[in-house]
Amino acid sequence: MVKLDRIYTRGGDGGETSLVDGSRRPKFAHRIAAFGTVDEANAVLGIARLYAADDTDAMLGRIQNDLFDLGADLATPGEDFDAASQSLRIVAGQVARLEAEIDALNEALPPLTSFVLPGGAPLAAYLHLARTVVRRAERLTAEAATQEPINPGRSNISTASPTCCSCCRAPPTTIPAPSRSGSPA
Repeated sequence: MVKLDRIYTRGGDGGETSLVDGSRRPKFAHRIAAFGTVDEANAVLGIARLYAADDTDAMLGRIQNDLFDLGADLATPGEDFDAASQSLRIVAGQVARLEAEIDALNEALPPLTSFVLPGGAPLAAYLHLARTVVRRAERLTAEAATQEPINPGRSNISTASPTCCSCCRAPPTTIPAPSRSGSPA
């Protein structure tokens, strides 16, 4: 259980921030940008949940918890931790559950015949926004991995993106087929 006595530390006023192990990194470091973007995706899902009901809301809540774990995982350098310290690490079971939820949601969807435009309903719009933020977090995580070791399991962030897209169950707004003149119909 995390206990915070205050939400500010002033420890980052000099342009650096601490990782879980106490080491310091510049605030512009790729690892910091990656877990900051995961936090941003989590905030967007929080807005989306205002429009979600029942099972969808519960699923998005689980994904938010997974994103907290992912952020903590990215903020923890190294890979040699004992099992007791793995509580805020992304584990295979989380990824398997998320993939199963994606598969179940996709079963009910008709095949796409066009690209989907973000929007259509507030839930769908916020989930599309969450998808793009998750994709950015994925790119930043990949970039961070070129500069320092990042647990390969953390790349599973990409599984959150299709869930954000498919769990809204709203009719997609698609791009109209071009007319013969080349402009949209």
